[in-house]
Amino acid sequence: MRIIKFLLQKEFKQIFRNKSILAMVIVMPVVQLLILPLAADYEVKNINLVVVDADHSPYSQRLLSKITASGYFKLTGFEQSFKEAFTFIENDKADLVLEIPAGFERALVREGSQKLHITVNAINGVKANLGGNYLVSIIREFNNDIRIRIMPLGRFNAQPVLETVSANWFNPFLNYRLYMVPGILAILVTMIGGFLTALNIVKEKEVGTIEQINVTPIKKHHFILGKLIPFWILGNVVFSIGLLVSWLIYGIVPLGNIFLLFGFVAIYLLAVLGLGLLVSTFCDTQQQAMFIMFFFMMIFILLGGLFTSVDSMPQWAQVIVGFNPVSYLISVMRMIILKGSEAQNIIRPLCITACFAIVLNSLAVLNYKKTS
Repeated sequence: MRIIKFLLQKEFKQIFRNKSILAMVIVMPVVQLLILPLAADYEVKNINLVVVDADHSPYSQRLLSKITASGYFKLTGFEQSFKEAFTFIENDKADLVLEIPAGFERALVREGSQKLHITVNAINGVKANLGGNYLVSIIREFNNDIRIRIMPLGRFNAQPVLETVSANWFNPFLNYRLYMVPGILAILVTMIGGFLTALNIVKEKEVGTIEQINVTPIKKHHFILGKLIPFWILGNVVFSIGLLVSWLIYGIVPLGNIFLLFGFVAIYLLAVLGLGLLVSTFCDTQQQAMFIMFFFMMIFILLGGLFTSVDSMPQWAQVIVGFNPVSYLISVMRMIILKGSEAQNIIRPLCITACFAIVLNSLAVLNYKKTS
């Protein structure tokens, strides 16, 4: 313990002398949590719509009013022909073209049916899919209004209607920030903890102070613990700051036990820091460590379930996700913060994360070589 105490004093002195580390710990999580949730928006709005209205009837005007009142669509232009409207899609100035044929109102009233032509710019698949579904849903509601309120009784045969009422649990107002902020915070904790530890031992090698440490009788596990504990504390500080910002800015309050959340993060940090230390034992320069950690971070982020649901990934990708510690942290944070999950609900990811921590730190100790 006395040896570890001296090592911790050395590490904390080095940390507080390095102003960039303090800026990363304090400023970086605040700035990124203020910016990233605003940019990483799952809601599709401002869908550019071009209309070709060949009918110019009260029904077509009522339909267009209903579309614009939804708040999702922005009318980019009214054209006389589909050919003119399609140039907006070709120039990437429109996402959808809605063509209302001539005789739209007359066909609805006399024949009870009419067809509309919707053209979707599908370069952006997500926006195209959601924009098309929004428009179809609005047209379906407009159709129901005509059947029930506008057309006189007896003009259509009454049909049984199955009405579905949905209840949104855990996020009743479908606020995407409640879903994104915990995931972004998990990524921040991972990046800061992983990069700081990966660069730490390598920096000692570049400066030359590692030679002075190697000639001392310090055990390898003492050295690794001396590098691990300070950044474990800083990682918890970063997580605490992130939770505070989430509460002050976005009003996110964990529904579950806050101590359970910190307990899982504490074990998770051991795994991430162990990975950083393991990388640093293989590298001789900070540039090498940066590239290797960047490689791992890209995989962790893209296969972590932050932007894409794990269930939607192909089977081979889901197998890789099983070895991704970030996916377990993102999942557990959403479970505890949004659902109020208890300890028995997170036993499996907790055990897997603990195994990651033991294996990675053991490999870091074994791979660190004391050479004079």
